[in-house]
Amino acid sequence: MSLKKAAFAVRDNAYAPYSKFHVGAAIRAESGAVYVGCNVENAAYPEGTCAEAGAIAAMIAAGETRLSEVYVAAGGSKLITPCGGCRQKLAEFADGDVLVHMATISGLESTMRMDALLPGAFGAGHMEDTPE
Repeated sequence: MSLKKAAFAVRDNAYAPYSKFHVGAAIRAESGAVYVGCNVENAAYPEGTCAEAGAIAAMIAAGETRLSEVYVAAGGSKLITPCGGCRQKLAEFADGDVLVHMATISGLESTMRMDALLPGAFGAGHMEDTPE
């Protein structure tokens, strides 16, 4: 199954009773395996999880730590990019040249490189060693 089909398929499983905005994400790990996640809302709004975070968690649970491609499928008629938190999460496990594809159910699509989505990424793979 393509990343696009996987992202749209898992989008149907999203739990979004409050916003009614369903999102699905599919990521390809460096091994070639595909992991998916969907948004899960909660009445305590900040306690929900994004689709990208779910896909990353599935990848990590499977013992993988690097991703090579991302596809995010959302509802609505306007393209959305991953939220700031998800951009940082994705950057933690991706190189700057990793492609992030975004699409809507209305057929709009766009692709950006990870370093264009989050040019100032930081974290274990992005920080220089600091002197003690």
